[in-house]
Amino acid sequence: MTTPTDDAPGAPAAEAGTVAAPDEASGVGGLLRVVVRNRLAAVALVVLGLFVVVAVLGERLAPYGQNEVSSADKLQGPSADHLFGTDQLGRDVFSRVLIGAESSLRVGLVAVSIALVAGVVFGLVAGYYRGWIDDVIMRCMDVLFAFPAILLAIAILAIRGRGATNAMIAIGIVYTPIFARVTRASVLSVREEVFVRAARSIGAGDLRIMSRHVLPNVAAPVIVQTSVSLAFAILSEAALSFIGLGTQPPEPSWGRMLADGRGFIQDAWWIAVFPGLAIFAVVLSFNVLGDALRDALDPRQRSAIESAAGGQ
Repeated sequence: MTTPTDDAPGAPAAEAGTVAAPDEASGVGGLLRVVVRNRLAAVALVVLGLFVVVAVLGERLAPYGQNEVSSADKLQGPSADHLFGTDQLGRDVFSRVLIGAESSLRVGLVAVSIALVAGVVFGLVAGYYRGWIDDVIMRCMDVLFAFPAILLAIAILAIRGRGATNAMIAIGIVYTPIFARVTRASVLSVREEVFVRAARSIGAGDLRIMSRHVLPNVAAPVIVQTSVSLAFAILSEAALSFIGLGTQPPEPSWGRMLADGRGFIQDAWWIAVFPGLAIFAVVLSFNVLGDALRDALDPRQRSAIESAAGGQ
């Protein structure tokens, strides 16, 4: 069965407003080349690459242990021995920032994975079947969407208890309606395409049509939403840890380090500033990458970017 994204003779031309799938034409490599032509996106990719490396190798890269206390070095400013200074217990802030990256990455990835799987399934089923199934699923999503994200996460943690695992679940539940809405909106247009009707006419089952023909053609907006949601999931984890509901001591967390440093902001600014800068850099990088992916996956924007690059 040929879909509109196939480069085959007689395939229907894609509509002007449709979004191209990431594996079409020049493939993932071509998509990456389009993304890195945006200088900000290239810098964001470098920052995120460093973030992943630090998250994986944080304990090996850290010059000190995450809870290595030195009473003689309490509240020392940035120096050659302690690049980011020390906190009120004499712990090295630089080491704790490196090791804390693992907690932020783990919570962000797991939470977004929960939201991605649940949201895509709900949105796919609701958009494909429509009718009362659509009404029931999307009204449930609307109920979740009606609450401010952080308040809903706090409510879930109040029921389940504090901790990183429950924070992952809470953040995943909070962001599920976003993925459901994005997926459903794309499915509503794709389900009426000729190739879907053709697959249905030759007896293909609903599960096969949804998995083989519909889902690949709604992947682009879901990919963009995933990048943006990773940024907000990390920010949400930091916020929950800041108020004591997320990652618990003695495990380092950027949000918890901010909370510990707020009482020393005038005398020892480095305790809060460096974890805050780490959150800022990672969240901003995910947002910039999401914008670049959105432009690269939009055929009109992609053509404009390639034309501009070709004219240079």
